[in-house]
Amino acid sequence: MFEARHNMDAPTTTSADDGTPGEGGGWFTPRKPPKGPEDERITTSPEAPENREAREVAAAVAPDIRRASQAPTAPEPREAPQAPEPQAPGPQAPGPPQAAQHRVPPPQAQSTAPPISVQQAKPEGKVSADALLVQRTMAEIEPVADKVTSYFYALLFTRHPDLRALFPAAMDTQRDRILKALLTAAEHIDHTDVLVAYLKNLGRGHRKYGTQAEHYPAVGECLIGSLSRYASATWNEETEAAWVRTYTTISQIMIDAAAEDELRAPAWWFAEVVSHDLRTPDIAVVTVRPDQPYPFLAGQYTSLETPWWPRVWRHYSFASAPRPDGLLSFHVKAVPAGWVSNALVHHARPGDILRLGPATGSMTVDHTTDSGLLCLGGGTGIAPIKALVEDVAEHGRRRPVEVFYGARTDHDLYDIDTMLRLQQSHPWLAVRPIVDQRAQLPDAVREYGPWNEYDAYLSGPPGMIRNGVDALRDIGIPEGRIRHDSVEELVASD
Repeated sequence: MFEARHNMDAPTTTSADDGTPGEGGGWFTPRKPPKGPEDERITTSPEAPENREAREVAAAVAPDIRRASQAPTAPEPREAPQAPEPQAPGPQAPGPPQAAQHRVPPPQAQSTAPPISVQQAKPEGKVSADALLVQRTMAEIEPVADKVTSYFYALLFTRHPDLRALFPAAMDTQRDRILKALLTAAEHIDHTDVLVAYLKNLGRGHRKYGTQAEHYPAVGECLIGSLSRYASATWNEETEAAWVRTYTTISQIMIDAAAEDELRAPAWWFAEVVSHDLRTPDIAVVTVRPDQPYPFLAGQYTSLETPWWPRVWRHYSFASAPRPDGLLSFHVKAVPAGWVSNALVHHARPGDILRLGPATGSMTVDHTTDSGLLCLGGGTGIAPIKALVEDVAEHGRRRPVEVFYGARTDHDLYDIDTMLRLQQSHPWLAVRPIVDQRAQLPDAVREYGPWNEYDAYLSGPPGMIRNGVDALRDIGIPEGRIRHDSVEELVASD
């Protein structure tokens, strides 16, 4: 139940309910408001389902609120490196107020949620006493995970109502992300090499939500309070002490990473939409110009917020390698009930201002090897695959790249012309369109090969990735040479 997530999707920006600047200070005004009933603003009306649930849980919280265990005091950020000299700003997007300019560090592949799996995170040697106690708690709360989540947020918002503004008005699809991330990290506290990289990335990513060091004790306090309520069979002073030590370690790593990152990069970037190319009725290629230089690597992705849905962030992969003009492109498919995706496909136009979080992801090319690339892209998952192809081309090394472009129908191969043009320009590139009506992508991959000298990259719908990973393992590609986006994040990318 508690899978790894590296986002709580809760940025802080004070805007009026219609997305225009309010008395508290907004940061942009949409060029024009969205149309249609599906884009009506979600408010914090007393009749909203998640508010009714919060009130019900809050009633249960009241008798226990004084008994909730206290988390450690706020860890102070350790001394961070000296701030580099600021550099000249990049292209400026009109409209929003300008953030402080930062010297942007060279991009690097970052560890994200996917590497933290039970299989990978199993530490060698003896498991620590704290880890055993944490795992025992996790096993007990697993059957009541939803109740733990509801209680956690009710406790947090009751005891610390000022933190409610950090979260979206409607939390039905993302309310549990921060709790899942914390519990996942706690469960793997012994696996230091993977966990530290994961938590540093988590701390850096939370800057765009407005998370401050002083917020961590409040979260820890409510985490302990929730666990103690629903893990009553195994909870005792020893268990509580183990969780306090574990949370202190987790929060300190995140605080330190955020403090260091603050000296080098903005918490977010404003980005102006400069083109909107509707490829199909429900797929658009959206290109934006960030207000400051934006570092990223081909194959990575970012989190994106629109003016129509403040404080709701979704993940999208970059559709090209870094460009000399600094522009960024995303392939967006409007999905049913997808707030952000529908806004981007059906309402975004040149001149609109978006917000971007930092680039993240480890599905990048290893340029220290001559291994071939086996790339499986399904639907809009072809976007980062195209970026990887461009990256290989720019490095000038003739290493074989095999691209399998999967889609449900011929109509859904919306970017096939671009991929075929790349194939014509680069003799080391082979592009094979695979349509579900005639063949299945994993079966098609098995027909070719052998692939023992290739690194594999997968991007697309969660089902395609799961099936693709299984197929690649079956044909002998080691798990360590298979790279893909987080399946859990893809589910939330609507």
